[in-house]
Amino acid sequence: MKKSPTAIGNHPLSPETMMMGFGFDPALSEGSLKPPIFLTSTFVFKNAADGKRFFEGITGKRPGGAEGLVYSRFNGPNQEILEDRLAVWEQAEDALAFSSGMSAIATLLLTFVQPGDVIVHSGPLYAATETLIAKILGRFGVTWLDFPAGATREEIDKVIATAKEKGRLSLIYLESPANPTNALVDVEAVRAARDAAFPGDARPPIAIDNTFLGPLWAKPLASGADVSVYSLTKYAGGHSDLVAGGLVGSKKFLDPIRMMRNTIGTICDPNTAWMLLRSLETLELRMSRAGENAAKVCEFLRTHPKVESVGYLGFLEEGSRQADIYNRHCTGAGSTFSLYLKGGEKEAFAFLDNLTIAHLAVSLGGTETLASAPAAMTHLSVPDERKQALGITDNLVRISIGVENADDLIADFDNALRAV
Repeated sequence: MKKSPTAIGNHPLSPETMMMGFGFDPALSEGSLKPPIFLTSTFVFKNAADGKRFFEGITGKRPGGAEGLVYSRFNGPNQEILEDRLAVWEQAEDALAFSSGMSAIATLLLTFVQPGDVIVHSGPLYAATETLIAKILGRFGVTWLDFPAGATREEIDKVIATAKEKGRLSLIYLESPANPTNALVDVEAVRAARDAAFPGDARPPIAIDNTFLGPLWAKPLASGADVSVYSLTKYAGGHSDLVAGGLVGSKKFLDPIRMMRNTIGTICDPNTAWMLLRSLETLELRMSRAGENAAKVCEFLRTHPKVESVGYLGFLEEGSRQADIYNRHCTGAGSTFSLYLKGGEKEAFAFLDNLTIAHLAVSLGGTETLASAPAAMTHLSVPDERKQALGITDNLVRISIGVENADDLIADFDNALRAV
């Protein structure tokens, strides 16, 4: 395949430019400007020796992975182009595409975690991730310890030390900003604590769910994470018409995950991969517009008499621990935030039921504005005492701002607040 350019002379190309053609050679597809959808289950080998060599890579008998296309549970043209482009955003060595964000997380966990191991994670996590770790892996003797999203280096040190006493610490899993509170994790502090606790080469990987801010407003691999986790359903897909997941990071950690994916079949399908290629071309435009809209909407909401507070990263108190993390780790405040209304579930429901433009639906990062009540919806399965400890209260509404006109959104929220 003709090699895709990454620079013009000494000028490096930006990710948004590379999304238009990186990883695809039109000459291999009848000159098609865009990659076709390769709807096939299997691929023809040129000769038997090729088939043997490809399977040696797929099965791990030879390092380096597959040298060619084999079978659609392992790889495919659309998925490989997608993975090449996902890696560009964080300047990563490799990327993997999955059928959903949770299948990416599940495959990651199954790769590194063994029965009886200990997982250290930040809190809160997306409810399904917490369920997978605590309830499903818990059936196999896996235990966990967590620290609050804004924990200091000393607090993280203590949790890691306690985890090591309980058993083999096999994975450190983070989510930043946390869902749905928007609290940030100090990835640099986690990396320093991990390295201090494991001075040798055998260190548990640090994986981080970067869905809320990535890949435009946060690049956690540069801050010390080993693997970035994405629900590609969100900003990467961005049109609320697909479900997919991704992992981005070094080959050292992604190669064994790829082997697990090959075995259990959690790769995304070619049509979804093709749709994601389309969406990645406008990722920077969509995220930038949504971020600008969110700043205007949150400025209106923060002074409204029926609003208790707004958990928006643009409003962090200067000099605070969270502001320090934000300044070191983030380049933008994002477009998803927590709105705490004065009152409880009744007031939150009244607000949600009177929205006109914003849709009452879970998820985030789409072109349209979405609003939901996490305590009653996405985090309903989380025990009440844990929800209270994590700040997931009945008066919390999570809002994801889209690319509509900001003044129209403000009018919509103002009207809905009148019903509270």
